[in-house]
Amino acid sequence: MELSAIIEALLVASEDPLPSSEIARLIRARVAEAEDAIAIALDAEDADPDNKPELSEDLAAIADVNENTITAAIAQLNHSYEVTGRAFLCTERAKGWKIFTRAEYADFVRQLFPGRKPSRLSGPAMETLAIIAYRQPVTKASLEAVRGVSCDGMVQKLLDRELVKIGGRADLPGRPMLYETTDLFFEHFGVKSVDELPNANELRAVKLPEPEDVAENNADQENSEESDSQDGEPAADSESYSQEDIEKQLALSGAGIPQAPEAEAAAEENSAVTDEEE
Repeated sequence: MELSAIIEALLVASEDPLPSSEIARLIRARVAEAEDAIAIALDAEDADPDNKPELSEDLAAIADVNENTITAAIAQLNHSYEVTGRAFLCTERAKGWKIFTRAEYADFVRQLFPGRKPSRLSGPAMETLAIIAYRQPVTKASLEAVRGVSCDGMVQKLLDRELVKIGGRADLPGRPMLYETTDLFFEHFGVKSVDELPNANELRAVKLPEPEDVAENNADQENSEESDSQDGEPAADSESYSQEDIEKQLALSGAGIPQAPEAEAAAEENSAVTDEEE
């Protein structure tokens, strides 16, 4: 009885993903159960001293299984799937290991669920989700400081889809709620943690505007617009974005997140100005 086959049986029978530590615990529990049965048999009054029961070689070989052993056995199991051309493989997600069908068979599997259509997030919702994912836990005020608009509707939409949850309250005046991603988020995007997101180290290190800074910038922007209006010249939309803001939008776009149209226009304008200066 091979360890990889035992793991496969556990993953097939389990409705929920199983982490390596839980798989190892289940296997050790089975070995302990067999050892207890042997001990009871030896303590029995009618036990035959010349025919003592012993632990089978298969169970003895996996008595000291650990997480590293489980991971190696799953790698061996996936290799056998690839060699034999199976339509599934073991994949680790945030909650543990689970057997999934391969992506190339998705169109066929989708025929089992004709009523379900893949839903996509809008650009603003994706931007909000990206900020929460990379900077979690984060307050709604911080979200609005980065996006420059109210995020009430977007946050509620993400909560309804169970991609985001309330992770507590910040130690700030008013005790605002903190938002963070759920296990469903990691499951949906196929990552185990925030560190596996694209460009996670770079984007988590970018300094984002604080809510107070945004309030001051908005005040300055209003004063600038009033001044331009008095001079008879309309204010340019791109002037409300600084070079730092544009770089932040481009950094988020590098992670596959759509950037705001205004920021994109401003970036093109800056590029054109640079080309003229050169």
